[in-house]
Amino acid sequence: MNNKIAVIGLGYVGLPLARLFSSKYSVVGFDINNSRIAELKSGVDSTLEVDNKVLQASLKSTNDLRKGLYCSSDKNDIKDCNIYIVTVPTPVDKNNRPDLTSLYKASETVAQVIDVGDIVVYESTVYPGVTEDECVPVLQRISGLKYNEDFFVGYSPERINPGDKEHTVDKILKVTAGSTNEVGIRVNELYGSVITAGTHLAPTIKVAEAAKVIENSQRDINIAFINELAKIFNLLDINTQDVLEAAGTKWNFLPFKPGLVGGHCIGVDPYYLAQKAQELGYHPEIILAGRRMNDSMGQYVASEVIKLMLQNDLKIKGATILVLGFTFKENCPDVRNTKVVDVVKSLKDYGVHITIYDPIANPSEVKKEYNITTTNIVPEEKFDSIVLAVAHNQFLEMDLNDYKRSGAVIYDVKGILGDRCDRKL
Repeated sequence: MNNKIAVIGLGYVGLPLARLFSSKYSVVGFDINNSRIAELKSGVDSTLEVDNKVLQASLKSTNDLRKGLYCSSDKNDIKDCNIYIVTVPTPVDKNNRPDLTSLYKASETVAQVIDVGDIVVYESTVYPGVTEDECVPVLQRISGLKYNEDFFVGYSPERINPGDKEHTVDKILKVTAGSTNEVGIRVNELYGSVITAGTHLAPTIKVAEAAKVIENSQRDINIAFINELAKIFNLLDINTQDVLEAAGTKWNFLPFKPGLVGGHCIGVDPYYLAQKAQELGYHPEIILAGRRMNDSMGQYVASEVIKLMLQNDLKIKGATILVLGFTFKENCPDVRNTKVVDVVKSLKDYGVHITIYDPIANPSEVKKEYNITTTNIVPEEKFDSIVLAVAHNQFLEMDLNDYKRSGAVIYDVKGILGDRCDRKL
């Protein structure tokens, strides 16, 4: 059987995957965002995940069976596909409860076009059970087809690392699973045909879902531990970076660093696991404690900056502060769930004036999402304080002394400035 693949959702996860599959198969990249489709058809990826030249070489102008990528917002263009891969975001709401809205809507779209024998593979991060307990009923209800008789499902959790040009999707081992043994093998072979790092076939979909959700929960907890150490060592007047460097000489010491933990993975996934545990009557203490610690770091950074300014006899009210970076991680334009916003809001409580310079964050997206003004233009004035919040490569090339007023301080959240800062996290 010839595989014709539809990838539903062309964001940071979907586009690199669609591009990769298009090197061997006919792929339709589907997204409901018309402006996103227009951008991709012009050969431009604003997420910076796929090089524009690579994208342009992958695109085809017609929806046919030749290998290549055809982008569309018309669901009629995915009707003749037989593999559907859902890569929509799964965030949390304002109360940190899982928000499956996009997943439900994507399932509804797929259910309108699937046919007998088709396979629907989910990549979105969820708690164990969502694929079969939440998505499959939607597929059955709308399509009128029977699960594991007429259509089948798979799960292969995304492992995209946004902004990382070394560990690209094809170079990261992929976990796969299917709703039957035969489907699991087929899904595994499909991914194995393009993933050079190899695949791991999990015994069930729930196992694969659980494996994904604990990957980032584990990182979250480890970073929370280091963040707590940073607070303790600061009280002891010990440089945290020096401590970590010394401890790192032991072969099995885990090299985590303190920082702001945001984004749509590490800062979100633990809540999915915690929610499911609580539904079953178990209160997850360590997972939620890690989240509380990491969620507190924005306010902590702001208070440390203010203390440093006071130590330099700087007037706080009306002071000017330059914040470098607003995205959730370095060299990535994604501002979803960025924790820099917590630093900014906490600093504003002290009555200071803040300029946020981020060379790759889209100011209109920041304004829409957070009602905060950022700029892509390098500021020309000098400031009372500089906070390096994100480790974009461009910041390493800046001479921060050019932006300092007399007595100004530099606070390095990311620990990349060496001796060029007054305090590190």
